[in-house]
Amino acid sequence: MTDHNFSPGPTPGTVRSTDGTVLTAPKGWVLLSPGDAALTRRVKVAGDHWVVQEKKGRRMLSRGVWAPATTIDRIRAELEAERSTDAYAKRRQADARRRDKVQTEYVDDFHSAVVAYLDFHSRHVQLAQQLAQAVTKHATPVGSGTVARTKRIPVEQRAEAAVIAWLRHQTTGYESMAIPRVKGKRREVRRILAERSKHLLSRYRQGESASSDCPLQRALTSPATEGEST
Repeated sequence: MTDHNFSPGPTPGTVRSTDGTVLTAPKGWVLLSPGDAALTRRVKVAGDHWVVQEKKGRRMLSRGVWAPATTIDRIRAELEAERSTDAYAKRRQADARRRDKVQTEYVDDFHSAVVAYLDFHSRHVQLAQQLAQAVTKHATPVGSGTVARTKRIPVEQRAEAAVIAWLRHQTTGYESMAIPRVKGKRREVRRILAERSKHLLSRYRQGESASSDCPLQRALTSPATEGEST
């Protein structure tokens, strides 16, 4: 039996192939739920298996891997034995320190990219730092799924997209808008709001005086933003 990718089937114990055929998992196979990347990776390398994925919007979500129960049990036992050793614990600690270092460096780089994109007039330097901190804190956590976490575009473009997204959610009333369920309408609304946000930013780049009723000023001084910097 060869390796195939499937979507979830209509009933427990079944999968659906790309051509729509519904198949029942072979006898003795069980579904290994996602969550343990090392276990899943080793099970897939060990032999026959079915990968189950489901598309949600633009994302492809893992629903687990079907494989022989004996294979999964054997590899799980091997992993548990490895993970109980001092060497494994030390390696995990070293990996965690390395990840933390990489994350800290990325946050600093992203923050600098946001400040550079904002390019506020010297009279608004403090505001630029405040906005950059709010955007960075919201956009950079690992697993956040924001544009800042993608590697498909340069960090400068990620910074711009993150600023525009933050402004859309914090200064435009986007969350409460009743947008018709018409293809392309939400994209059109986002484009219009992005232009408004860019116009707002241009005022601070030109050094115009800030007013207390400015939506950016209100967003950055609101209790939610002060507490969460989102």
